[in-house]
Amino acid sequence: MTGATQSKACEIIGITPKTIQRWKSHDITHDRRKDNQQTPKNKLTDLEKQRMLNVINDKDYAHLPPNQIVPALADLGIYLASESTFYRVLKEKNLLIHRNADKPRRNVTRPQPLVATGPNQVYTWDITYLPTRIKGLFFYLYMVMDIYSRKIVGWQVHDKESSALAADLMTDICQREGIEHGQVVLHSDNGSPMKGATMLATLQELGIMPSLSRPSVSNDNPYSESLFKTLKYRPEYPERAFENITAARCWVEGFVSWYNTEHRHSGIKLVTPEERHTGKDIDILAARVLVYKEAKKRHPERWSGDIKNMEPVGSVYLNPSNVKAEGEDFIAA
Repeated sequence: MTGATQSKACEIIGITPKTIQRWKSHDITHDRRKDNQQTPKNKLTDLEKQRMLNVINDKDYAHLPPNQIVPALADLGIYLASESTFYRVLKEKNLLIHRNADKPRRNVTRPQPLVATGPNQVYTWDITYLPTRIKGLFFYLYMVMDIYSRKIVGWQVHDKESSALAADLMTDICQREGIEHGQVVLHSDNGSPMKGATMLATLQELGIMPSLSRPSVSNDNPYSESLFKTLKYRPEYPERAFENITAARCWVEGFVSWYNTEHRHSGIKLVTPEERHTGKDIDILAARVLVYKEAKKRHPERWSGDIKNMEPVGSVYLNPSNVKAEGEDFIAA
C-alpha cells in the first residue's frame, strides 16, 4: 500500500514490526509464522484414521491398549500405524476412556459434610477385628462415637458381623442417650453390616439419618479410624490374642471407661470426652486459664508469649467441603 506506515500495515496483516525487521535482516522471503505451517507429508489420511478406528472398536480389540493392538495386527501381517499414532488418534477422537464391555469405574461423590454443634447430633461407627487364639478367626468390636465430644456412646463385641447386631446396638444407645426422632445422623463406612436391610430399617424406625463413606475410602470416616488406632496402640492391649469372647469384652470395657473418663483428648483441648459430653469442659478450661495466668504473673520472664489457647472447641465437622463459611473452624479427628 503506497503511503501506508509499516506499523499500520503490520496491524492489518497480524504481525509485529519486529517480525518484519527480523525477516529483512535474515533475507527470509517466506512466511515463518508457526500457525502457517505446511501440512506434514506423513500426515494420516481420513481413510487411514477410519481404518484404525474400525480396528480399535472391533470386539476383538476393544479391550486392548494400542501397545497390544499393534503387535497383534503384526502377527496377522497387518501394520496400520505405531502405538503412539494409535494413541494420538484415540485422543483426537476422545476415546482414551474405558472401552471394555465390562462395567466402567463409577465416580462416587464425596459424602455430604456433617457438622455437630453439640452432643448427640452426629455419631460415627465402625467394626474392627479382635484376634482370637484360633488363626483366621476373630471377634468383632462394634463401636459408636459422638464426634462432638469424642465419647464412646456404645459398644459390643460379637463373634460375627451382622446388620441385626448393629441395629440392636443403635437401639440400646438411643434408649440410654434419650435420642429423639431426627436428632442424630449416623455415619459409617460402606460395609455390608452398615447398609444391611435390618440396620437401615431400624435407623428409619429410630428416626436416625444414615450417612455412608465412599467405598474403600477410610478418610471419609476418620474419627472411628483414629479411635481404633488409639485402642490397638494402648500399652494394655494384649500381646497375645484374646482367649475367649468374655476376655475380649472385659478388656474393651476397661478401655472404654479409661477413654471416656480419664483420657484427655487432644482434639477437644485436653479434656475428657465425658467432660465435653456433659458440658463441664467450659468451666474446666476457664479454671485452667486462671492457673496459667497466675503462673505467668509469678514468672513473666519464663513466658515468651501469651498463654496456651484454652478456648473451648466449637463446631466439629465430618468430611467438610473445601469451602467454609466465614468464622468457621474445621476440626480434624
